[in-house]
Amino acid sequence: MRVAARVFNERGYDGTSMEDLARALGVTKSAIYHHVSGKTELLRRSLDLALDALFAVTREESSTTGPAIDRLENVLHGSVRVLVEQLPHVTLLLRVRGNTEVEKHALARRREFDHLVADLVREGIAAGEIRDDVDPAVASRLLFGMVNSIVEWYKPDRGLDADELADSLARIAFRGLRTQGGGEGRSDGARPRSGSGPGRSPD
Repeated sequence: MRVAARVFNERGYDGTSMEDLARALGVTKSAIYHHVSGKTELLRRSLDLALDALFAVTREESSTTGPAIDRLENVLHGSVRVLVEQLPHVTLLLRVRGNTEVEKHALARRREFDHLVADLVREGIAAGEIRDDVDPAVASRLLFGMVNSIVEWYKPDRGLDADELADSLARIAFRGLRTQGGGEGRSDGARPRSGSGPGRSPD
């Protein structure tokens, strides 16, 4: 399953043949057909593997009990863990475009997951745990935009493990980058002007 997902990611699902899969697996096409009906079934199983793992996170005790903000943080943390553990399958999930019935079903389940996250944000706002000047749908998309971006740069064989990565992301998402003594910020909400400081190339 992991090899099939990797090949789909590399070549695209439509551009992958059973011959490509057999070559990558080092087996004959008939050996693959002994286990699955074809590449459509491999796609469905791969996407379901990723989605089932994500929905399992939402059913964990820490995701269903306690303050909404804590439940939201647990879902985010668990989603990073799933992404790292099931990287090829989650990557494939994030790249489907609804070109087949299998993909359409996967996208519908993704939207259901997104709604669960947005509902947690709404609960947090109603309880006074989350600031009320953010749109719940936008907040959930931004949070999981950070999570989903991990597939583009994360290398399992070096750097942070799943928990360290999730802790870093949660720290930034829920507590921000600024230290308590790291400047006063702007009371008018305006962005600071560009200047010649760090991060800006001199003219």
